Amino acid sequence: MAEDKTLSEGVADPVRNPASRVFVASMVGTTIEYYDFYIYATAAVLVFPHLFFPAGDETASLLASLAVFGAGMVARPAGAIWFGHLGDRKGRRLALTGSLVLMGAATCLIGLLPVHDVMGWWAPLLLVILRMAQGFAIGGEWSGAVVVATENAPAGQRGTFGTFPQLGAPFGFILANGVFLALGTWLPSDDPSRPSDAFLQWGWRLPFLLAGLLAMIGIWVRLTLVESEAFRRSEASGRIRPLPLGSLFRECGPAVVLGTLYTLATTVLFFSMSTFSLSYGRAAPDAPLPGLGYDYTSFLALLILGVMFFAATTAVSGPLSDRFGRRPLMLCVTIAIAVFGLIWVPLLSSGFWGLLIWLITGFVLMGLTFGPIGVLLSELFPSHLRYTGTGMAYNLASMLGASTAPFVMIALWRAGAGSPVWAGLYLSGVALVTLAALLVGQETRHVDILG
Repeated sequence: MAEDKTLSEGVADPVRNPASRVFVASMVGTTIEYYDFYIYATAAVLVFPHLFFPAGDETASLLASLAVFGAGMVARPAGAIWFGHLGDRKGRRLALTGSLVLMGAATCLIGLLPVHDVMGWWAPLLLVILRMAQGFAIGGEWSGAVVVATENAPAGQRGTFGTFPQLGAPFGFILANGVFLALGTWLPSDDPSRPSDAFLQWGWRLPFLLAGLLAMIGIWVRLTLVESEAFRRSEASGRIRPLPLGSLFRECGPAVVLGTLYTLATTVLFFSMSTFSLSYGRAAPDAPLPGLGYDYTSFLALLILGVMFFAATTAVSGPLSDRFGRRPLMLCVTIAIAVFGLIWVPLLSSGFWGLLIWLITGFVLMGLTFGPIGVLLSELFPSHLRYTGTGMAYNLASMLGASTAPFVMIALWRAGAGSPVWAGLYLSGVALVTLAALLVGQETRHVDILG
């Protein structure tokens, strides 16, 4: 494979984006996207089962709410196709800005939705539509952000730059759950198993409405970007394809399959720690589906602590992948994820400190696998198909893994009579699939990203 040549034979590019602009545009945008995404994930557990799916059976309502959460994942590949088409044909900036506009609008509208008692079945139907719009938008957001970051990286620093957008995930998580934590403290509940009446009546809407303001900030930052040298070279050399999706599967079909499998364990671990953990941690020990019995504000505080480790390990994973390679790092971390799934029960049955160790371990592994996945996928595809290819691989993995993970894990939790043993084994099994793909694949650290 050719050596990395970030600039043409070392000649400075007068319109290249400075590192600070790349950092802000990629990280701030994904922070906003993940903020929007996480507030839905949190509300899917805390709020929507009570307001949009009042079935009389708490477990059935929770499963219905999580099924809608998964519907957004199903929409992500369609978003990857649409925004990938724009990004590979018209430029990265247009696609990135459009995805953020759609995400912000859909999230604001969720905050304005009437509930089931007001609109009947129209309420959950509209929620599904807006949730799919969120998924469609994030299908194009993440891939565009990692492509912009890696294409603007200096030689030997692609892994480091590739973590810029990845930091948006833990930062968005902290911001979203910090808002919910503040609201829970402001509007406390006497019943630890459910939010207060004021929270359910109007408080839950505030985080969704805040998304509009955050989106406007992100859009302004995105509009300051100039196109990367890799895209301008593809455009100047006539390599732009009229239908990038068709060209992707003709030219890079095996790379799409490998990239999807590379990402599978990352997506399942991600939603194990952010969504399943919240359901399991809050469920009462004597409930039909027993859990740990924490009130939601206390457990959110623990999650935020865990996500700080997620942010720290995401930041260090990029430089580690630049030094040791993407594949060796991912192999080691994926083996650790498989082992982690085997020790859920002993940790989660060991009281507070066992729970804390479980959360920190899961989020540390999350950062180490999530950090390098963006640059790894970007390096699998040539520049004229990179936006589409990266988006398809990541979002197919989200559809196959993350869209089903919360639902499957709740079902496995139920099958285990309240024990998370089967949910942990599910994570281990998915990690073995990713491990097999990594063993088949090759190192990508030295590929020519301009090609």
